[in-house]
Amino acid sequence: MDTLLGLLIGIGLSAACGFRVFVPLLGLSIASLSGHLTLSPGFQWIGSWPALAAFSTATILEIGAYYIPWFDHLMDTITTPAAIVAGILVTASLVSEMTPFLKWSFAIIAGGGAAGIIQTGTVLARTASSGTTGGFTNFLVATGESVGSILTTILVLLIPVIGLVVVGIFLFLIIRSVRRLKHKPA
Repeated sequence: MDTLLGLLIGIGLSAACGFRVFVPLLGLSIASLSGHLTLSPGFQWIGSWPALAAFSTATILEIGAYYIPWFDHLMDTITTPAAIVAGILVTASLVSEMTPFLKWSFAIIAGGGAAGIIQTGTVLARTASSGTTGGFTNFLVATGESVGSILTTILVLLIPVIGLVVVGIFLFLIIRSVRRLKHKPA
């Protein structure tokens, strides 16, 4: 796979990990098994049948867990570091023609960073939802996050340029929202 294209798809999938950790890994596994993309050496396990079964199960459990009141906040605590690790893993798995130092540097900074920014936005959205409605609208936030992860994963894998534009818009909106909150008088 072309190094730049692999890096861009990896960053896009990493951003999707910020919405849901396992949806992009499931998409990556399906894309690899179908021959749509090639994983870098050492990451071919992602495109195996056991990995597909594991990612499918984890995706269903993760999406379902966000619809359980109060448990959704616990999930945010667990998935914040997991999303960053998944973002790093996804990016590293798609970059093969770089030195290990550059590969892992890009994976950590760009992949982990994209996942972390999106995850921060989802945590803030859930916190705002809980604070303003007592958690009654958290199911809407959970649905939006799941749809965002699924659509981003599909777009990035099938039409990378459009998928990355969508990711860029998400990142811009979240960074802008965080800056507004930071400068808002208490």
